[in-house]
Amino acid sequence: MSKYYPPTYKESKFHCLLCGVYSKQFWRTLYIHIPQRHPTESDFTSSVCEHCGKSCFWYEDRMIVPSEAPVPPPHQDMPVDCIEVYNEARDIVARSPRAAAALLRLCLQKLMKELGEKGKNINDDIGSLVSKGLPVEVQQALDYCRVVGNNGVHPGEIELTDNPEISHSLFEMINFIIEDRISRPKKVAELYKILPEGALQAVEKRDKNVP
Repeated sequence: MSKYYPPTYKESKFHCLLCGVYSKQFWRTLYIHIPQRHPTESDFTSSVCEHCGKSCFWYEDRMIVPSEAPVPPPHQDMPVDCIEVYNEARDIVARSPRAAAALLRLCLQKLMKELGEKGKNINDDIGSLVSKGLPVEVQQALDYCRVVGNNGVHPGEIELTDNPEISHSLFEMINFIIEDRISRPKKVAELYKILPEGALQAVEKRDKNVP
């Protein structure tokens, strides 16, 4: 999974929210035109993506159109059942970090089913994955999403409204989990299948003899 560079005011390159491509950006100041007067510089600017040619509009240092927060799009291998919830959270996180965190908790719950768990109790599902040999960094990412997501549903010690960057980080964590649990095994399996049939049979025979 490549690094995501969020849209940032006056940066020369970032991932365009409109096409998703990491691309050069051209910045323009917007002017107010009043008949019979000279154009007046405004506090509005636009960033034009070199790849798609479309514009995002900013007021001072904040993007206002589109209204999505600068968080990564869904991972290319994200299960279909999770994408709609993920994108809904992405659409509202700028306005309500708590609501976005609650939606991503639901996204995580749906993801648990895709990982072979029951999808009813996230904490129990994580414990089950740990018992099956889940790497500690993935366990920590899952628990991070679980705890922060719970604070979106039931406010606790983590104040998401005052710290929206915590909600923003959930998107990156969800994508990291998918990269580790879905994308990497998928890639290894695809490469493994291209091995000669004789080699695959030899591996199968070897593993049957392992005590």
